[in-house]
Amino acid sequence: MEETAPVPDSLDLDRFLLSGLVKGLPPGVAPFPLGELAAKRWNLLREDLPLPAAVLKSSAIDHNDRWMQSFLALSGAKIAPHGKTTMSPALFRRQLDDGAWAMTVATAQQVRVCRAMGIERIVLANQLIGRQAIRYVLEELAADPGFEFYCLIDSVAGVEMLARAAERHPPRAPINLLLEGGIAGGRTGCRDLAGALEVARAVKRAGAPLRLRGVEGFEGLIGGKTAEETEAGIRAFLEFLATIAEACVREDLFAAGPVILSAGGSAFYDLVAERFSRERLGRESLVLIRSGCYLTHDSAAYRRAFERLRQRTPAVEALGEGLKPALEVWAYVQSRPEPEKAICTVGRRDISSDLDMPVPLAWYRPGSNAAPQPIGPGHTVTGLNDQHAHLAVPKESQLAVGDMISFGVSHPCTTFDKWQVLYLVDDAYDVTGAVRTYF
Repeated sequence: MEETAPVPDSLDLDRFLLSGLVKGLPPGVAPFPLGELAAKRWNLLREDLPLPAAVLKSSAIDHNDRWMQSFLALSGAKIAPHGKTTMSPALFRRQLDDGAWAMTVATAQQVRVCRAMGIERIVLANQLIGRQAIRYVLEELAADPGFEFYCLIDSVAGVEMLARAAERHPPRAPINLLLEGGIAGGRTGCRDLAGALEVARAVKRAGAPLRLRGVEGFEGLIGGKTAEETEAGIRAFLEFLATIAEACVREDLFAAGPVILSAGGSAFYDLVAERFSRERLGRESLVLIRSGCYLTHDSAAYRRAFERLRQRTPAVEALGEGLKPALEVWAYVQSRPEPEKAICTVGRRDISSDLDMPVPLAWYRPGSNAAPQPIGPGHTVTGLNDQHAHLAVPKESQLAVGDMISFGVSHPCTTFDKWQVLYLVDDAYDVTGAVRTYF
């Protein structure tokens, strides 16, 4: 295998050239390294940037980072943030520097990005399958015995596939497996205890280099007619995962080391931490949540989820103000074709709409001395085209062609993947830097 040195943390700053060919950059700017961006002294409200532009408010990211660290101290859980949310090495490095146990990813390409950064502990929250993906991971394990790799397993066939591949390409470090529990009609995962135990026994029969290290599941697809019904279904699912872990302990199917108990997207990690922290397996365990959206939060779906979290877990009130939305996409009003309609320069190519429509937050008239003002009630995005947003407005709305609007997002994952570069801004919207994504 051709060995490549880990990419230094300064890759985004020193090597990636920004130019007018990158969305969100002024069209006439000469190429320059991302690390020199702050020296440009650009300001979004001064119209130094073309719109649409995606920005991350540094003060909100700082706050959210501190809040999550406080939650982890309160709950006793560890976190392996799901990197698919941002796919930004700069943000990965921040999360790891602030104590993340590992980075979680969903694909072999995302594993590659983490390895290029030199990340030594990675959780692939998915099945490792396919010749190219399996060979790549085995070669990484063979080249670097300090690399800890974890992935999911939910079938005897999957165990046998990995075992055969490991015979052909023996690694110097094992593949750590998390036995995945699932739900009927859901995605991957064993549907019952008997099936889960069959898989666990197959892992033990395979011997080195496969090691069963824990039990995992994803509760985010469980739904109900009410919030209470959804949460009851999630609690039942967590009980199922705990039952699998208890049965595996009784049969001595786990390898040495702490038994990992992991679940938790970005909406119900409090329930995960609470249930798994009460589990008594008779041996050391590690509770691992995997929220990816906490760092930037959002203005709709996860805002609602967090309010529900506060209601069901009153202990978090001691942590102070909750998570804040950090991600905004700014656009112009480009047309007022009807008294109660405005068209804005942002669309499906720029902002997420898979869970909710964008949320109008504030407006600003270029050249004014005032800061952006709350946009007020009655301003609602009713639809998106590729590059246009349809905004319903009250008849008395002050919005005019050329005004700027900030939109909050719902589901950060599907906004990040539309941008190569997102600006870091302070509360005055001065550009202080940027992060690059690798989708």
